[in-house]
This record gives sequence, structure tokens and C-alpha cells, in this order.
Amino acid sequence: MKNLSIDPERLWDDLMLTARIGATPKGGICRLTLTALDREVRDWFKAQTESLGCAVTVDDMGTMFARREGQRADVPPIAMGSHLDTQPTGGKFDGALGVLAALEALRTLHRAGYETFAPIEVVNWTNEEGARFAPPMIASGVFAGVYRRDWACARADRGGETFGAALDNIGYRGAQRCGDHRLSAFFEVHIEQGPFLEAEDKDIGIVTGVQAMRWYEMTIVGQDTHAGTTPMPRRHDALLGAARIVETVNRAARQFPQAVGTVGILEVKPGSPNVVPGEVFLTMDLRDPDAAVIDRMEQEIATQARAIGAELGLEIAIKAISAEPAVRFDSGCVAAVRAAAKISGYSARDMISRAGHDAAFVSRVAPTAMIFVPCKDGISHNEAEYSSKEQCAAGAQVLLQAVLDYDRQLAERYGR
Repeated sequence: MKNLSIDPERLWDDLMLTARIGATPKGGICRLTLTALDREVRDWFKAQTESLGCAVTVDDMGTMFARREGQRADVPPIAMGSHLDTQPTGGKFDGALGVLAALEALRTLHRAGYETFAPIEVVNWTNEEGARFAPPMIASGVFAGVYRRDWACARADRGGETFGAALDNIGYRGAQRCGDHRLSAFFEVHIEQGPFLEAEDKDIGIVTGVQAMRWYEMTIVGQDTHAGTTPMPRRHDALLGAARIVETVNRAARQFPQAVGTVGILEVKPGSPNVVPGEVFLTMDLRDPDAAVIDRMEQEIATQARAIGAELGLEIAIKAISAEPAVRFDSGCVAAVRAAAKISGYSARDMISRAGHDAAFVSRVAPTAMIFVPCKDGISHNEAEYSSKEQCAAGAQVLLQAVLDYDRQLAERYGR
């Protein structure tokens, strides 16, 4: 196993090639889920895996599974992958690295003629980002039984198109029922999206779990009136209320050393320069390794929102749309990643993920672990996002070794 090595140049070429699909002027990618650009990169992925002899299946949430057979077709596959959708101003590496590193591992096995015990699959999960259809990780959430299929398909973007309609429009609603696809294990490579690996000069993050996170939507209703004729004391300014709530979210998160709180979307109506805003829609994202901390942030924000509404004469409604508990990954999969980093000669440290990932949901139904690589200045969800060729290659090499190690364990468990 030690002499099987991925090709860094081939992996880098794939990363740069797929980055052209939805490329932005500033060097990033805008490839929102279930758009024509998403279909284009999906078609590319399907063609690449089929050229390696893989059979590609698609479930009814659009998730793609490219299968390379092993010695035992009756053993559930070991899967690896991530997602190919991006943020509106996303980078080249978030999600794509996980899919393309898995593709490179598959190519390495194919070129070497290496026969695994279990089938090996590469997965492209649908709508990990949640940028178009909230919440994030919808498909893996349905896969794990967290979300209902009908609820997920009814989720609408800000233009009113539903998830289900968008799936049909790009031709990627598959026949397989989401969740019926059994896995022996799942491994996901990802950029860290934070500063710790780079700051400590570590090659690999051995991810032991994911912190808790919750998403909310808030609607603030006041009264839209003439900006020139309505005296300040008589206004019910929804945007003023929203501004105070944004500050409240920031202040609530700063009370706790590991907490973060973000208002990521702010939509103001009617959106005219000479009209006092009468309605604001906003989103909140609260995270911490400890769910009890999120409870406290949530309570404080709700209390302050009521006070703000009463003071300014506003109606404020808060709706929770997702609540994900903290996750601990499978000890056997984590051990496989640790052993892979060691045998590959990379420095490593244990860490939790502060971002949400499909792996968090998949871990509810299959043994799971993640592999992090550094990214420059910890920047992600940004067009300037960057990991070097060597860092990407390190993640792919550790992925390959971890999968082969787990495959060996399965062979011992089942008996050849």
C-alpha cells in the first residue's frame, strides 16, 4: 500500500479545469447548486468516472455515486467525496477538492490495477452549501434521515423555484431512493476553512468531529412611509431594527470564546431611496462546540429582538430552519486517517471542524471521518481561497491510504 502514490499534477489540473466552470473575474467560482453550471460540472464528473470503468448512479436528491467494483460486490462500498456546488463568491477548493481528491485516488487504483476488497465509490453530494436552497447539506440530510424528502424538494430559492423543480430542470433526479444506498464507511477531504493548520505549520488535520450549528430566518415588519415627510419619532423602521439585531448577534457570540454568530443575508423592502424600509428578511447562523452555548445565544437574541420590536413598533418573527448537534466521528475511521498521515510522512494534529459538512450527516448512518488540509490565511467562502498543489496532494494521498487501510480492516472482518 505504501508505494501507491497519487499524481499531484493530475489532481491540480482537475482543480484548475473544473474551476473554469462558473469562473468569476476575481478568480473564484459561482456555481450554485442545480443550475446549468452545476449540470456541466456533474456531466464532466460522470464522464471522468465512467472512463475509469465506474458505474454511476444518481439518487432522487441528485447525489451521484461512482462505483469501482472490488472483490466482494456484496460488501457495502467505502465511499469518499464531497460536493461540487459553491457559494456565489466561492473559491476553487471548497468541496471540489474532496470530490477531485477522491477521483484522483480512484485513478491511482485504476492505473495500478489494484483490486480492493470492498467496492470503492466517489460521491458528489447535492446542495452542500445551502447558498441557493437553505438549509445546507440537504441531500446528505435526507440520506441520513434528518430531513423528509418531500420537505427538501419543496424548499424554494429566493426566486421561488423549488429544489425538486431545479433537480428536474437539470436532469439529475435519479431513480434510486435517497438513503437506500448503504455504505461501509465515508471519508471526506476538505480545506480547513480556518487558520489553525497554517498557523501551526501542520500538513494534515485529523478531524474528530464537527461543532454544533443552527440556522434561523427572521422577518422584521414595520411600516414603509415617505422618507421626507415622516418625522423620526413616528417611524417604524424595519432596517433600523435589523441593524440593532445584527449588533445583538455579534455581541451574543463574543461572550463565548469559541462561539460565532453571523447574519449572512439581509433583504430590505421596498428598496427605494426615499422610502423608510417597511420589511427586512435576514438569516442567522450560530455555532459552538457546545449546544448549551448556542441555547444561551439564542435566548439572548430572542429577548433582545422582543425589546427592539417593542421600542421601535416592529413585528419580529424568528424561525429555526435547522439545528445540527455536535458530531463525533467514528474512532476506527479516525484511526485510519491518523495511520495514513503517519505512513505518508505528514505532520498532523487532531481537531474539530468549525464548518458544517456532509460528513456530519453521513456519520449518523455510516462510520465516517474527515481529512483537513491548510488554506491560506484561513480564508474560505471567498474568491481568494487558496491551498497549494502540495497541500492538496497531501490530502489526496492521506485519503487514499486511509481508504486502503479501512479496506484491509473490512477484509479481515468479513474474511476473504
